[in-house]
Amino acid sequence: MELIGIHHLTAISARIRDNLNFYTEVMGMRLVKRSVNQDDVSAYHLFYADAVGTPGTDLTFFDWPVPPERRGTGSIVGTGLRVGSLNSLDWWARRLEAEELDVGTPGERDGRAVLDFQDPEGQRLFLVVDDGQGDDPVTWAESPVPAIHQLRGLGPVILSVPRLEPTHQALTRILGMRPVRDYGHQDERSQVHVYEMGGQGAHAELHVAVQPHLPPARPGAAGVHHVAFRTPDEEEYEGWAQRLNQMGVPNSGPVDRYYFKSLYFREPGGILFEIATDGPGFAVDEDEASLGESVVLPPFLEPQREEIVAGLKPLD
Repeated sequence: MELIGIHHLTAISARIRDNLNFYTEVMGMRLVKRSVNQDDVSAYHLFYADAVGTPGTDLTFFDWPVPPERRGTGSIVGTGLRVGSLNSLDWWARRLEAEELDVGTPGERDGRAVLDFQDPEGQRLFLVVDDGQGDDPVTWAESPVPAIHQLRGLGPVILSVPRLEPTHQALTRILGMRPVRDYGHQDERSQVHVYEMGGQGAHAELHVAVQPHLPPARPGAAGVHHVAFRTPDEEEYEGWAQRLNQMGVPNSGPVDRYYFKSLYFREPGGILFEIATDGPGFAVDEDEASLGESVVLPPFLEPQREEIVAGLKPLD
């Protein structure tokens, strides 16, 4: 039983219409699911991904009109978006600078070429050259980004914790991740520890920055809500549910999100983790050609459709 990589990452937006425009028109991702937060149906839950919502390509947002996050430790502080080559990284640097975003200088981190930037709300992202490692995404023919430069998926994801050992124990003893190397953080006061799951590559790495000098983070807009890890099928998913319980890890128990099944728990630094199945996927209730074009609800919310949709703001 082994996690095989990043499944998705869910962040918070207080400006969801601007968010939709940025991730589809600038980043060239496809809106593959226009739904609601199943635990707070007043909020959209938007899923951006490759053409078909391949697991590992999903960057998702909750629509919560809240103040900006207070940055600090005990949080996810960087989300990697993979590209295939240095040529693509240069192409993206020009594109993002043209949008007048907060864009860093192309450089190298942990032996890979990277470009740090922030989305219009301040979400901390970085592009990383993955040299073709990980599953190939399905390019989206209608993307404004040429196929050769389209994003290949998520990873690595960077966590900040005040102490390494409790998080290290959770990642290795509970989740079976492997510590593989360390590198220095750009603030020069932190060491980053790299943990690997599944095969080698940026798509299957969690980077843990130890930053006791930072204050605790406070959740808010432009912050990350949780990161999810891939488990390939329901058999292994059930195995993970049993494992968490056997090890005494407080958790949500199995949660059926309809598009995938989930388990939620917090690592000792307070960061919310999810284990999610690869299937059944986003085409379970929509034709692939029309993904994301209308509000879709899981079956248990359909009886409330009229009330739920009436409470949502127009996106288009």
